[in-house]
Amino acid sequence: MGDTVDWGELEVDSDLLEKVNPVFQTAKMTLFQLAANGDADALALAKAMGLTREATQDSANTTASPEQVLGGTVMLESRYRTMARLAEGSGYTPVDLPCGYTPRGIAFARKGLPYYGLDLPVVIREISEQAGALVPTEARELVHYREVDATNYASLEKALEGIEGEVCITTEGLLMYFTDSEAGALCDNVRRILDEKGGCWYVADMESPLQYVITMRALVGDRFAEVMRNAKQQAADKSDVAVGGNSLITSPADMEGSTRRAMAFLAEHGLVAERVTVADHMPELDSLSRVSPEQALAVREGMGRCAFWKVVPGGRSPAVELPAPEAEGFAISASMRDRALSVSLTGRLDTITAPTLLALFEAAREEHPVEAVVVDCSRLEYVSSAGLRVLVIMRKACPGGVTLSSPNGLVREIIGQTGFAKVLSIA
Repeated sequence: MGDTVDWGELEVDSDLLEKVNPVFQTAKMTLFQLAANGDADALALAKAMGLTREATQDSANTTASPEQVLGGTVMLESRYRTMARLAEGSGYTPVDLPCGYTPRGIAFARKGLPYYGLDLPVVIREISEQAGALVPTEARELVHYREVDATNYASLEKALEGIEGEVCITTEGLLMYFTDSEAGALCDNVRRILDEKGGCWYVADMESPLQYVITMRALVGDRFAEVMRNAKQQAADKSDVAVGGNSLITSPADMEGSTRRAMAFLAEHGLVAERVTVADHMPELDSLSRVSPEQALAVREGMGRCAFWKVVPGGRSPAVELPAPEAEGFAISASMRDRALSVSLTGRLDTITAPTLLALFEAAREEHPVEAVVVDCSRLEYVSSAGLRVLVIMRKACPGGVTLSSPNGLVREIIGQTGFAKVLSIA
């Protein structure tokens, strides 16, 4: 039988959470840009978190130029403040998915408005403490921070308990890191939430490449392509994933075709969208006071060509039946034999659960030499990019590799779609 590995008392610390999903590092970059732009709440939050320019703006392979930082700040402020205005104007309970490290919860609470900030566990454990301390005492009951995996409906459903009436879900800077399978799962989950509670979903991500091109062209002219390449490499370095690779992200080179593709993708998941022009709702930006009048005018005019998308239920019925809310919970068991770690997974391997698998693997390596891993996937329902990242971490540490046994069709599809079939063996 081999030696059973006990995982029940494993501690999942911040280091493990960071290894599983380092994408949160880009959220610190945006907070620093808001702070550098003069937002008082962002300044207080960045100071409390000890953020520096070098740690937030540069990456292992890039050094952000002043023009790149300025362009990123202009785009960030336009997105951040316009989205806040849309959410507040909706009259619904705002649900920030993901909330990142922005001080929006502080600002909303100061106005007497409720706020739900949803993000990865590693983010929520930090932002709830740091931002919570900056919320006025009398308004703290209005602010709610919740740990979620956006592809996991059960975690979203639990996070929104207590909200009565319609919700306004806002998404800024999330979809660019998703595969098609993850984007599809998010769409399914949002549709279920809106079907139940009513409201809408504002998304800034679909046309963010066009918004960035327009902003950088206005600020750096012919150098925009060089600056954009550096910015894309920076985002990939900090998140450890490829960016902009799913059917919902439009292409500035083919806006008409890629917009039709994105609309069709939404329709396949029971959603319809209308374009909400950024310029029609964008307030005056502090960051534009730092550029020439001609540059500021070019940015404002360019925002008349960009849109956020307002998404609501509608369109065709989903092509695939949605999983039941009472889907089986996550479980893991493991044993060792002849330097091979055998693991059995049940449920979903995603941002919420993947750190447990990594904790088990590292604990097993402390007790035994681990040269190979065999993962029984016969009861694994779904795997996200965070789960795949843990499998690759294990693969790199084991000369005998990682073998996945009996994965279902969806898991096989995700592995193939993401290119991980090249490094993970499937039995």
